[in-house]
Amino acid sequence: MKQIAKILSLVMAICLCLSFVACAGSKTVTNTDTDKLQAVKDKGELVIATSPDFPPFETREGGKVVGIEIEIMEKIAAKLGVSLKIEEVNFDSVLPGVQAGKYDVGVSGITITETRKQNADFTIPYFEAAQVIVVKADSPIKSKADLTGKKISVQSGTTAEEYCLTNKYDIAPSKSNNEAFNAMASGKVDAWVVDNEVAVAMIEGKSDVKKLDENMTSEPYGFAFTKGSDTLVEAFNTEISAMIADGTIKGIFDKYEAVYNAPKN
Repeated sequence: MKQIAKILSLVMAICLCLSFVACAGSKTVTNTDTDKLQAVKDKGELVIATSPDFPPFETREGGKVVGIEIEIMEKIAAKLGVSLKIEEVNFDSVLPGVQAGKYDVGVSGITITETRKQNADFTIPYFEAAQVIVVKADSPIKSKADLTGKKISVQSGTTAEEYCLTNKYDIAPSKSNNEAFNAMASGKVDAWVVDNEVAVAMIEGKSDVKKLDENMTSEPYGFAFTKGSDTLVEAFNTEISAMIADGTIKGIFDKYEAVYNAPKN
């Protein structure tokens, strides 16, 4: 009987230990899943994914990534008391990487759409963008209506690509905006559809290309997060709202000589 009692005591002790381990493991998973803000603070850095071929929002200059969104991220990271780590990827890898939890934030001139909101969380808009049409200076294309039957260059994974596909335009996707621009400038395609500020920055000083007056679409920009990042999104929204209200974001746009379109209420 004593032997049996010893065995039963040992079994109960093992079960109790396993119970404690399970509870501890469950608590850890719940904490990291629900409090992304605390997770960022605990590791001491904010990891962002960006495609630095989107001037003036993100571009490489002097061996580093700079731009409007990078400056916004630097200010938010400072408010959170953490450092900023920039991971460079192709644009079409930004959102999948965020959704997979590889990065804390997607920062790459990302338009907030209902489709994207199904798989990622977004901040409030900080900027109202417009998709525009860029053509060669001597192009017969004068308006959006003239794009029917023409070949259009777009960057893969962008809302420009999505819009053109949805509306049955013939597109030529490129990995980067530089490739998309060169396809149009060299005559391989008839037009290039891209965000207005990027178009303005990339065609500056080039007399052989032009931006049409008519916009293709109008879109709100925001920052993307893994689904369930409520606390981190809330912290970002607080800082974005403050920077819109006190003119900080407009000041950053002014620094890059870019027109700031405040988001609609």
